[in-house]
Amino acid sequence: MTFPRAPRHRRTVRRLPARSAAVATGLLVTGLLAAPAQAQWRTDTGPTPGAPLGTTARTVGDARYEPGPCPRTPEPVEALEGARCGTLTVPENRARPGGRTIRLGVAIVPAAGARPKPDSIVWLAGGPGDDAVGEAKMAIDGGLNRDRDVIFMSQRGTYSAEPNLLCPGIDAFNACAVGLAQDSPATERLHVEATKACRDKLAARGIDLAAYNDTESAADYEDLRAALGVKQWNLYGISYGTQLALVYMRLHPEGLRSVGLDGILAPSKAGSAATWSSARQGFDGLFKACEDQPACNKRYPNLSATFDRLVRRLQAEPVTTTVTLPGSDKPVKVVLDGAALVNWMTSATHVAPQVPVALDELAHGKPQRIAQQYAGGKLSPAAMGRVAHGLVYGVFCSEWVPYESRAEALKGGQEAFPSFPRSIQEQAPQLAFLRPDCDVWNVPAAPRSIRDATRGDIPTLALSGGFDSQTGADNGPYVARTLDKAKVVTVPYEPHVVFATSKCAQEIAVSFFDDPAAPRTECLKSLKAPQFETGP
Repeated sequence: MTFPRAPRHRRTVRRLPARSAAVATGLLVTGLLAAPAQAQWRTDTGPTPGAPLGTTARTVGDARYEPGPCPRTPEPVEALEGARCGTLTVPENRARPGGRTIRLGVAIVPAAGARPKPDSIVWLAGGPGDDAVGEAKMAIDGGLNRDRDVIFMSQRGTYSAEPNLLCPGIDAFNACAVGLAQDSPATERLHVEATKACRDKLAARGIDLAAYNDTESAADYEDLRAALGVKQWNLYGISYGTQLALVYMRLHPEGLRSVGLDGILAPSKAGSAATWSSARQGFDGLFKACEDQPACNKRYPNLSATFDRLVRRLQAEPVTTTVTLPGSDKPVKVVLDGAALVNWMTSATHVAPQVPVALDELAHGKPQRIAQQYAGGKLSPAAMGRVAHGLVYGVFCSEWVPYESRAEALKGGQEAFPSFPRSIQEQAPQLAFLRPDCDVWNVPAAPRSIRDATRGDIPTLALSGGFDSQTGADNGPYVARTLDKAKVVTVPYEPHVVFATSKCAQEIAVSFFDDPAAPRTECLKSLKAPQFETGP
């Protein structure tokens, strides 16, 4: 959950991320069969002395890195010009020796400085299901390669990996679903049918769906480190990438110098209840900022109560409207019920200045602004055929759902939003129908250890946004409890994935890698709340 910032689909942490500008623009933003594992490769003794990182072929154990063309991306990525690229070949399932292998695209963007530091930074993408290579612009625009190479690898199953686990049928259904009541048995049935159709197609290709999870992905990155001949490197994970980073830290700590976490998702409590808690924190942060701004508070008093009232009203009597989206003159039918409003609000913290006026317009019979933003992300070309839903379900259905009961998930909704109807409390934002989806996805539960807290003394930066309604700011102190050298920083007035929107957050992150013991946070003192829009 990159979580364009706002998620293109219903999952919590995905989206965004590289889609961080989506809401602001009104969008809300066939892999080849793998080679047989038995193929014999020569084994190099190590990288060629003095050769730039990523330019030498090397086999280490069951993993093979080979230089080659850069991974494919949906659109050209200027940040990848001049990158050193290749592929990492690894077992699909390490528990099955001699089985299939998969190929993961690698792109290494050189450091901008004349004397690059030896410890590269590895970017872990949001999602699950987003391709790190496609997020290179965000990382490089934020200056992450100032003194270090930045490494982007397509996580297994993602867009440029072979095979990829894309599910365009699910994307197409999500686009059509803007014209359906979200909280409807018919909508649930259709969504689960789309999920099962995707599963059946992937399984028919011989893909081992149970092998697409955090344990295997963490091993992929560790294999890449060994194959590139890197002694230690740093991680920067955004959104869901923070969950993968924390798993990596627990399983393979020896190769890590430091870790940056941005928009934190803790494996030990990931699930619907935590998603509800995050929504409450992000919404309250935004409502409080409006309350503290005299013009906003005068024009839109008690915004939190207005939002709660609208959710209840729309759940009882959904509103249907028609909108046109940027770049198209085709009318789009949109149904707004209470569940849809909650999902819109979860994304709308990325365009916080518009939220009070948008809610006020809705309260006075003008749903078009919210309807356009809600539909924009799901119908955007950027929402089609890019997310690896096979990885999404591989993670959620093996690591989340088995370790959270229905009662615990419901309690999370009831505690966060006690006034909401039970039908909404049962479906956490951007996680609707997750349990029936996982029933048809049918992968085994991960070992219970996947829920263990990450412990140790690896220097860690825990960054959060004060308006983050997808991974609440309390996750920073939570993960820091068991990390001896963690620095917790909350950037006020910022939504999910602060590196994407805040120059201050970028400065803090870059300074952290320079000196993990003392990241520079002076810029926080000058930050001010956004100027909220006020209508007539």
